[in-house]
Amino acid sequence: MKIDNNLLKKLENLSALEINEEKKEEIIKQLSDILEYVENLNELDTSNLDSYFSTLEGGTPMREDIPYCDKEIPKIILKYAPEARDDFFIVPAIIE
Repeated sequence: MKIDNNLLKKLENLSALEINEEKKEEIIKQLSDILEYVENLNELDTSNLDSYFSTLEGGTPMREDIPYCDKEIPKIILKYAPEARDDFFIVPAIIE
């Protein structure tokens, strides 16, 4: 796949981003480098690997799932809300 100005324009529209004219050549180069790297990965033969293959012996290390609970965080977040009441955001009704 070749990255050109037409494809970059489509990507701009899809991402809702606007790229400055002076940056477009640099972005095209970076995207082309990424695609070239992915194409290199496609050359690897993974047909003999199991879907649960890992380079770590014994699999992925797990950590204990301990929730972090700071009762001040909701108050801090709600302080910046345009409108809040009883620890909830107040938003306009969208269904009548």
